[in-house]
Amino acid sequence: MAKNKTTATEKSVDAFLNAIKDETRREDCFILVELLKKITKQEPAMWGAGIVGFGSHHYVYDSGREGDSPNIAFSPRASSIAIYLSGSFADRESLLSKFGKHKTDKGCVHIKTVADIDRAVLTKMVTKHIQHIKQLYPDKS
Repeated sequence: MAKNKTTATEKSVDAFLNAIKDETRREDCFILVELLKKITKQEPAMWGAGIVGFGSHHYVYDSGREGDSPNIAFSPRASSIAIYLSGSFADRESLLSKFGKHKTDKGCVHIKTVADIDRAVLTKMVTKHIQHIKQLYPDKS
C-alpha cells in the first residue's frame, strides 16, 4: 500500500510562515495560528512541506488504508489560504452562509484574507469539525 506523502515533520512553522512573500498573507497565517492554538489548545506543527496542522488523529478507511492526519490544518496557497474542514460536520452550510467571503471545494474552505471572514463563525466551524473528526476516529489510547 502506498505511503502517505503528508506526514508530521520537525520543520519550523514560524520559518515556513516567515518565508511567505505576501505580507498580508503572512500576517493572516500568523493570525490563524493564534486563533487555532486558542481553539485547539495545541501547538502548530508542519505536515509535509506546506500544511500547518494542530493535533492529530489516526484514521483507518474501509479499504484498509490508514495513516495520521492533523485534526485541523491550513495551507497558504498562491491565491488563497486553504483551511481544511470536513465537508460533513453539523451545521456546516448554515455556518458557511455567515462566514464571509470564501470558496469551497472537497475538504477545504478558501479565504483570501482573514479580514473577509467572521472569526467567531470560524471558531464554531473549527470546533464542530474537530468534534466530527473525533467521532469518526476516536482516540484508542
